[in-house]
Amino acid sequence: MAAGALFVDDQDRVLLVHKIYSNGWDIPGGYVDIGESPAAACQRELAEELGLNRQPQRLIAVDWAPNDAEGDKVLWLFDCGDLGDDEQRITLDSTELDRWEWVPAGRIANYVIPRLARRLEQALTAHRDGHAIYLEHGHRCAVR
Repeated sequence: MAAGALFVDDQDRVLLVHKIYSNGWDIPGGYVDIGESPAAACQRELAEELGLNRQPQRLIAVDWAPNDAEGDKVLWLFDCGDLGDDEQRITLDSTELDRWEWVPAGRIANYVIPRLARRLEQALTAHRDGHAIYLEHGHRCAVR
């Protein structure tokens, strides 16, 4: 399992971080440790990666996204609220990240891998609508 943080500003931009070890853009977050809840993992990852003490405010999406190399994966995405003044306090973990950026919703697919782009597109809709969604491979589907 992995847990990530969704930050959306008033200009409909999403906060993305650039990971050194994969040379790619992602949302803040990471794997859930054994015995750790997804919400606690999100909070821990925000502290480790961005130096922010933030609690997730609400669940936005759960995405079942199996990977050939890693097997079944469940990815939890939490709304972590408005960054406000905390934006000025971001301190990147220089062993994992080298920069962060606010990315307009319409340009996210230019930054991230396709399955994350799909997940974020659906999550932004859920964020605007005020409810959580269930996804499979980043696609909205009916819960059976």
